Parts: sequence; structure tokens; C-alpha cells
Amino acid sequence: MDRLEDDLANDLKTARTTADDIAAVGRKTFIVELLGTHPVLDLNNVYPRFALQRPLLQIANTYFGMYTKLRYYNVWHTFATQAQARESQLWHRDREDYYILKIFVYLSDVDESAGPFTYAAGSHLKGKLRREPAHFLEGDIKRSNDSQMAEVVPPERWIKGVGPKGTIVFADTRGYHRGGLARERDRIMYTCMFTSHASQSREFLMRPHKLSLPADKEQAFALTAPGK
Repeated sequence: MDRLEDDLANDLKTARTTADDIAAVGRKTFIVELLGTHPVLDLNNVYPRFALQRPLLQIANTYFGMYTKLRYYNVWHTFATQAQARESQLWHRDREDYYILKIFVYLSDVDESAGPFTYAAGSHLKGKLRREPAHFLEGDIKRSNDSQMAEVVPPERWIKGVGPKGTIVFADTRGYHRGGLARERDRIMYTCMFTSHASQSREFLMRPHKLSLPADKEQAFALTAPGK
């Protein structure tokens, strides 16, 4: 990650100048995906190999009760900004599947000032919360602010994923969550996403013409293209 940051230093410097651009509706200008918007799926690379290591993959499969698909991985650099909360900094639900497991690995220390991932306990579809907060539309996505979410899930039940570099957060992001509202310190983290085979979500990966699948059945299933 340090080498990646060094290689992209000029790009990051340029991107930082537009991080506060609240007029960029539908664009998270406060986040740079360091591997690009669609990383090339290369199993010699540490980023997919990390997601596919057996302890993590088994957690995903156990949570779903079935073999899962790896749909996404990347490294996010979140800039500290002073603009009003927008996009994924507001409360929302992801829409890729009925259940969605995302894994976040902090590659920098993350405290309250660095925009920690924050989750409304019990709001996933295995939880007991059935009431939706008041919301507004940002494009076609429902967003809620802190006051609206507090009416449904009190702040004392918000789980804040703070921790030192190396902290790992597991979350079903079909539940209400927000993150990336960094005010004083940048946040750098690795993330990957697992869904069921039935998900109609598109992949956020670039597949090579030939991909040699691992011998392990669970890993091979996770890597097969959607619909196969």
C-alpha cells in the first residue's frame, strides 16, 4: 500500500483539490480507489488473495449459508474534508443483494476524526429492525442524516468501527451504515465484497481472458464469473 501511495502521489494531490466538491452529485470525490474503478483480477496480486484466504472466505460462506462470490476489492484513500456530509457519508443501505458481506481492513489508524465506518445495530435483514428512517433522495438512492436515523436507531446503538491500523471490520451492508466523514485525518483501508450467486449486481472487476481457478472448491466458486 505504501508503494501504491507513492506511485499515485501526484494523482492524489490533484484529487484532493476537488474532495470538497458538493456539486459532484453521484461522485464520491472524497474517496480515491487506488486500484482503479475496476481492478484487474490477478491472483498473483495480494489484494484478491487476501479476500480469498480461507478464514475470511469461510466467514462469508457461513454467514450466507452457501458458497459466495467475490464481487469487488479495492483500497480506498478517503480525504479529510469540511464539506457537508453527502453520498456514502450519509446513512444508506447497499443494494447488491439480500445479504451483503463487506470486509474493511484499516491501513491507517482510524478514530472519530478519520471517518470510521458506522453501523446501525440490528438494521440488516437478519435483524429485528423493520422500521425505515425518514429519508431524502440523492439521485435514486435513499439517504438519511443522523437526526433521521436517531429516530429509528438511537445513537447509543450505533457501532463505530474505530481502531488502529490492522483493524478488520465485518458488516452486512444491507443494513444501514455510513462512513468516510473524515474531518481531521485521512483514512486508508482495504475493502472487499461478497454476495450470493443469485445477485444481479454487476462485477466491479476486470477479468483476464484466461483465469486459472484454484483447486479449492470454495475459492474457485468465489472467482467464477456471475451467472456461471
